Amino acid sequence: MTNSQTQETAWKKQAVLFLVSQNISLFGSSVVGFAIIWYITMQTSSGIWLTFATICSMAPQVLISLWAGVWADRHSRKYLIMFADGFTALSTLVLAVVFFLGHRSLQLLLVVSVLRSIGAGIQTPALGAIYPQLVPREQLTRVQGINQTLGSVLQLLAPAAGGAVLASFGIEWTFLLDVSTALIAIVIFSLIRVGKVERKEGPLPLLKELGQGIRYTFRHPALRRIIVCYACFFFLMTPAAVLTPLLVQRSFGNDVWRLTANEMVWTMGAFLGGVFVSLHGDFREKVRTIALCLAGFGVTFGLLGVAKPFLVYLAVMGAAGLFMPVIATTQTVFIQEITEPSMMGRVFSILQILSAGSVPFAILLFGPLADVVPIEGILLATGALMVLVAVLYRLSNKPAEEQESAGREKDG
Repeated sequence: MTNSQTQETAWKKQAVLFLVSQNISLFGSSVVGFAIIWYITMQTSSGIWLTFATICSMAPQVLISLWAGVWADRHSRKYLIMFADGFTALSTLVLAVVFFLGHRSLQLLLVVSVLRSIGAGIQTPALGAIYPQLVPREQLTRVQGINQTLGSVLQLLAPAAGGAVLASFGIEWTFLLDVSTALIAIVIFSLIRVGKVERKEGPLPLLKELGQGIRYTFRHPALRRIIVCYACFFFLMTPAAVLTPLLVQRSFGNDVWRLTANEMVWTMGAFLGGVFVSLHGDFREKVRTIALCLAGFGVTFGLLGVAKPFLVYLAVMGAAGLFMPVIATTQTVFIQEITEPSMMGRVFSILQILSAGSVPFAILLFGPLADVVPIEGILLATGALMVLVAVLYRLSNKPAEEQESAGREKDG
């Protein structure tokens, strides 16, 4: 076996272990995430309670992410990911025990959602930054497309599993399922070898490193544009992501199978989108791809506001899911390609802050609004605004694209 073949076998083995561990962990987390939202929806039928749940699951990520970005650039990204998985599993185990003892408190669900969010905030920057350490640059899109496909398959199973366990055994057993998958993921991930990222300078005081990351990100024109676009995307997709279970309950019925179908068709669409990305291999015009996906989201989210009967609604939700793996993979790889390795953790932490931070702000607006005006109208308005964001993002990148194209022609 030649040296190149040996290297190819090594990185493929690393990538397989990484993908398996993360998707097993994702499956358990998805089951719990669905179960908590459904449990609160069926217990309260309240947009205010969904607002509380969303803020508790998202806001702590914002508070911890900047620090987590510095940690991801200072320390082993592998061990940060394992620690975060273990911390989340322990929090969920405590919740399961308390519920088994009969203390079924919605407030306690919110507390554990905060702890799980802290774990996600620590893990997410390290996950985004670790890919280039495991996978050759030319394979980043394909591998992350495969990851999106695997994630979609497991998330397709997760609502079915969550609905079945919740309806048959109760929410406690969904918690235990998450604990088990997290432990399995930690064991598998421990087998991966991750090299150390070379830094140009030694560790600085924490606040100085934070400042470095912020300055680097927002002085980089392409990074600045993609991150602002990402924040707008998450803000405007919040009603479709958070309020659609409430829309299903109010417009079509309070059956668990309807809530399950609402999640499953989205994931089926995401699965097909992930297959497309993994087969396509790469998107050369990433800015154009991102803008087209944003516009596609806007159109489908708007159609959710008028789609009836339920089967038509499900078809539109599935179509919306097609765009998710394409935009997620394209945005992530674009950032990985234009960012220095030693700054990767901090850049992804800023991305996490703006994306996760935009959701609580959005739900503070849209959650209470959903108890006053029809959710259908909210979806129509946010869908139209997302199309506008797509157009503005495409136009803002035109000068840079024209300059790059002129440079290629000159070199040719």
